[in-house]
Amino acid sequence: MRKVAILGSTGSVGTQTLDVIRQNKDLQLVAISAGSNIALLEEQIREFHPKLVAVWNKAKADELKLAIADVIPACKVVSGMEGLLEVAVIEDSDILITAVVGMIGIRPTIAALHAGKDIGLANKETLVTAGHIIMPLAKEKNAAILPVDSEHSAIFQCLNGEQGNQIHKILLTASGGPFRGMSKEELKFVTLDMALNHPNWSMGRKITIDSATMVNKGLEVIEAKWLFHVEPEQIEVVIQPQSIIHSMVEFEDGAVMAQLGTPDMRLPIQYAIYYPKRVYLDGKRLDFSRLSEITFQKPDMDTFCGLKYAYNAIRTGGTMPTVLNAANELAVAKFLNKKIKFLEIYEMIQECMESHTLIKNPTVEDILETEQWVYEIIESRWKS
Repeated sequence: MRKVAILGSTGSVGTQTLDVIRQNKDLQLVAISAGSNIALLEEQIREFHPKLVAVWNKAKADELKLAIADVIPACKVVSGMEGLLEVAVIEDSDILITAVVGMIGIRPTIAALHAGKDIGLANKETLVTAGHIIMPLAKEKNAAILPVDSEHSAIFQCLNGEQGNQIHKILLTASGGPFRGMSKEELKFVTLDMALNHPNWSMGRKITIDSATMVNKGLEVIEAKWLFHVEPEQIEVVIQPQSIIHSMVEFEDGAVMAQLGTPDMRLPIQYAIYYPKRVYLDGKRLDFSRLSEITFQKPDMDTFCGLKYAYNAIRTGGTMPTVLNAANELAVAKFLNKKIKFLEIYEMIQECMESHTLIKNPTVEDILETEQWVYEIIESRWKS
């Protein structure tokens, strides 16, 4: 029996992880967390009976306790960061799926690694901002970092059995999002509804906007640098609009290995949970007799400049990736609340990166203080 804990069970990755657990009787859910969606959380508790549940909002946690007290009295409900940390280190779990969005995932991931847990990593911000802390710690504790992003899982799968063989280049694929091919002039007029209409993937609102700006792909470049021990110059982003090839690896002899499949996040989730074993997964299969073409394009990094900012951030290192990530988080939140226009997301990121005084080898405290600095800069200059 493989026992699973999930940070962020009510989000897109979290609910799909539960779908994987639902379909596999040799998996058991032992702990979950959510922000404030206690209606869905209560449904999940009643179905899966976890021992421990964390709710970020304390008032919502108290409300949940009352809602389940008569039916599931054995379920412990906790709150805040201490609650997330408790879920991260729960003794029963074998793997922690980090499906929360944002830098809130850093401390629980570190705690889980100290406890010797394997990590199914969907919270990319953890590696983007603290990869220099996370990866050495995982090695020290002999804990596996198993990528859940479809692109990083694809690379991970391509590298299976290739230990000792030199990576020449990682080809990180991107759909291009809903605005692929648009000019910067055209982007001035895009709306929130347009940005949330991703052509291939069903994802949470924040990551869908990140895909539209291509900042998400930039964050994945930084994540890939840490996961696969390569330099930024070895990571090439390739637009592959059909989302059939999830990423590729070119080795030093020129051979290229690719992982293909239909767009289904359950595949990388399940692969991380069961690694190195593969088990049956229902769903659509590729039908090559119907697949008319797979096309490739270069990304337009002048128009979708978030990708360019990400390369600059990882080359600079230190706290600069934190600035990129934090500025993007707050900018996207403002865009989702219709406080700013689409292109202002890039403006906020650029201004924060240009204003920042770099810390070269940041601690977790430095990272969190940098995040707060970014928020203060943005709130002081964008009053909306």
